[in-house]
Parts: sequence; C-alpha cells; structure tokens
Amino acid sequence: MAQIGMGTTSVLPRRLREAFRLAAEAGFDGIEVMITSDRGTQDPSRLAALSDEFGMPVLSIHAPVLLFSSHVFGRNPLVKLRRSVELAEAVGATTVVVHPPYRWQRRSAALFVETVRRLSERHGMRIAVENMFPVTRGGIEHDPFAPSWNPGVLEVDALTLDFSHAGMSGRSAADLAREWGSRLQHVHLCDAACTAPGGALLDEHLVPGRGAQPVAEVLQGLAESGFAGHIIAEINTRACGRDDEQRVAWLRETLEFARSHSRVLR
Repeated sequence: MAQIGMGTTSVLPRRLREAFRLAAEAGFDGIEVMITSDRGTQDPSRLAALSDEFGMPVLSIHAPVLLFSSHVFGRNPLVKLRRSVELAEAVGATTVVVHPPYRWQRRSAALFVETVRRLSERHGMRIAVENMFPVTRGGIEHDPFAPSWNPGVLEVDALTLDFSHAGMSGRSAADLAREWGSRLQHVHLCDAACTAPGGALLDEHLVPGRGAQPVAEVLQGLAESGFAGHIIAEINTRACGRDDEQRVAWLRETLEFARSHSRVLR
C-alpha cells in the first residue's frame, strides 16, 4: 500500500522541526527529508526524535545533490549517495532519492549505475533516480546530466517522477510514467504550467491541479497498477512566507488531491 508523505522542501524557508509539525498538522502519513547544510537533516538521532515527537515516520531521504548542499557529505557524489543510504537505514526510511550525475562528474557518472545497484542490494534500500530537465543557453538546449536528464535510460530498478521537472523538460509526466512502467516507484507530487518544449524554465512545484501536467491521470494509473511506493508532496510554499495557516491549507489541498485520485492506494 502506498503512503502519502510530505517533503521538507514543501515548507522552506521554515526549518526542520516546523516541517515535521506541519506534516502532522496537515495529516500526512510521513515525511521525506532532504539533506541540506542544516545539521539536523544529517543527524539520525535528531530525525528519530522529531519522528517520535510528531508521529511522523521518515519515509524517504533525498540525497544532498542541489547547489546549496554541494559541500554536504563531501564533494564526491557517490560518497554523498552512500552516506544518504546509511542515514536512511538509520532512521528506518525505505527509499533514497538521488539525481543523475552531472556530465562533468565523469568518474561518478561512469560508476553511478553500479554504485546504485551495489548500495541497494547491500542495504535493502530502494534508490529511486529522479527525472531532471535540460537547460537552454543562447537559444541552444543542453542536457547537463549524464547520460540524460531522463533517468529512464539508466539500467536502474527504481525511478522518481517529479511533475514540475517533467514540465521543465517539455514532457508530459504521463508519457514518462508509461515509458518507465513498473520502475516508477516514487513520486514527487506537484504540478507545472508547462507541458511542451519552449516553455519558461521555471521549477514551479505548484499545488497539483493548478497547472497543466496530467497529475490526476498519473495517480489514477498508479492506483490501478497496484503502486506500493511513496507519494511525496513537494510543492513550493515560499509565497506563504511565515503564514503557516495558508501553508497548511496548501498542504491539505495537495493531500486531498492525492487521496481523491488515488482511492485504490488508500
């Protein structure tokens, strides 16, 4: 049975403790923690304490792959992944989300699939590689990821579908879901205005239903297929500022959307 959780990215710029509190207040089943420079996100004891305090299990861990966490767990992407898996194991999470390596990380890119497979087998961990997006410079589209922003081309067993990233790549998330089949095992639930190439390069992470991605269609398809992974709300609530009442309303709207279109998953 799938669980519907909330990502800590959904409450930025609020801090870690508020993320657990808001996830519990909004009624989620658990939480995905993105590892950042915030020491609490790297500390299994701190995460376990917050999980116990708010009754929010840590469902998944997002490896520190973003620019603002470039020095967290070292500079080697494969070491970052290993330490993320170890943290996930320590807090009882069953999934680690990671991005494909960048093209300039040649050695890491060459060893990426082998490392994912080895760590997954050794720790019994689902390592789900997330779809990213190309970038355009000077009117020319470039793919900064190796071998592609689309992890479906990698020989890995588990993939994460992010609807906002699908919009940025000019793809329908429904098309990606069909291409990936049973390898789609983790979801970052959100929406995006763009579904075609040439749109604005904005990582919107809208509340689902407020954009143009076929979010309901994908959730319904997963329900019919017996999906048993995690659906993690990853919406951008920065516009809420410190208004947690509005933030919780957006989170509850996202949760209700997920549940209403995933009846079989409940």
